[in-house]
Amino acid sequence: MICGKVYYQMIYLILIIGVIIAGCSKKASEPGENNGNPEINDMLVDTLATIETVALFKNLKTIAATKVLFGHQDDLAYGIGWVAEPGRSDVKEVCGDYPAVYGWDLGDIQNPANLDGVNFNQMRGWIKEVFNRGGINTISMHLDNPVTNNDAWDNTPAVAAILPGGNRHESYLHTLELIANFLKSLKTDENTYIPIILRLYHEHNHSWAWWGANSCTVEDYNALWHMTVEYFRDTQKIHHLLYAISPQEINSEAEYLERYPGDEYVDVLGMDYYLLWNLSDVPRLGSALRVIAVMAEQRGKISALTEVGIDQNPYANWWTDYLLASIKQNSDSQKIAWALVWRNARTDHFFGPYPGHISAGNFVKFYNDPLTAFESDLPEMYE
Repeated sequence: MICGKVYYQMIYLILIIGVIIAGCSKKASEPGENNGNPEINDMLVDTLATIETVALFKNLKTIAATKVLFGHQDDLAYGIGWVAEPGRSDVKEVCGDYPAVYGWDLGDIQNPANLDGVNFNQMRGWIKEVFNRGGINTISMHLDNPVTNNDAWDNTPAVAAILPGGNRHESYLHTLELIANFLKSLKTDENTYIPIILRLYHEHNHSWAWWGANSCTVEDYNALWHMTVEYFRDTQKIHHLLYAISPQEINSEAEYLERYPGDEYVDVLGMDYYLLWNLSDVPRLGSALRVIAVMAEQRGKISALTEVGIDQNPYANWWTDYLLASIKQNSDSQKIAWALVWRNARTDHFFGPYPGHISAGNFVKFYNDPLTAFESDLPEMYE
């Protein structure tokens, strides 16, 4: 009788343990969690970042020691003379390989297509395609002015109004919610969240945007950055993001740090640069790249040339004698993880190569240089 009682108590205990284990397993895979990652990292803005996101950061740091990845904005969405044709890429049609890094933008997130006409449903598919091929996705945010509802280039002051306590705070949170919903939708067929390098409020040291230097104080800009990161990470529990900052055309560490929101809120030290028009600009860009590379190394972060290029490139040798020469200026400037050129919209507004352009042959030399890396050169970035 006693033995039978003990037996049933043991069975009951085993069942209880099974229920507890099943509950824990279910919790680990719920949406918004970190793909079952049981570890807490001590290197990223998000200490609960998914395994794949941590791997991307570590692998970018490793590959940056010997390679610079090439990136292109909207590469799969359109090019010179075509729009949304499966498999097409101006870069691939010039050199035979896709870029390693792909840029996208969330401007006009409230509409079916973004500010450059890229349908968000298609963008989601292309981001998934890039991830499945082992490539890297980075996203910027040219968001409309939240006070005037005009585009991002309306620099009417707006930041104070969207911070907590401001009269546009709640409406701006709705915009961030739309972005959060899109970011949460970036998953594979196996329900794995796709890591994204999210580039917030870029070129903030210039004056063209409503978050720019002439439109808000340093304190308000930093508060906006903190609020946005905390909303995605803590409120929405999105854990597949690396956060990149990118002032434009800085020359010194002091200039870079003037509106810097703090190491605990930044994973990638980027810079945008659009002044590479003359050979005399090459050492200037090289010097600026040294600044961000050294800063990143000191802080345990990644550096990158997050936007670069010249519109309607008139030079046949620009890729090797201007861009590559700038990156190779010194041992530190070569440590950036990637360099991304802006979009190929049409023949009067393009930054990347395309078949038939006078620089196409030079781009092949750029592609074949031992320092540059494209998609087929990438190791497994998410393991």
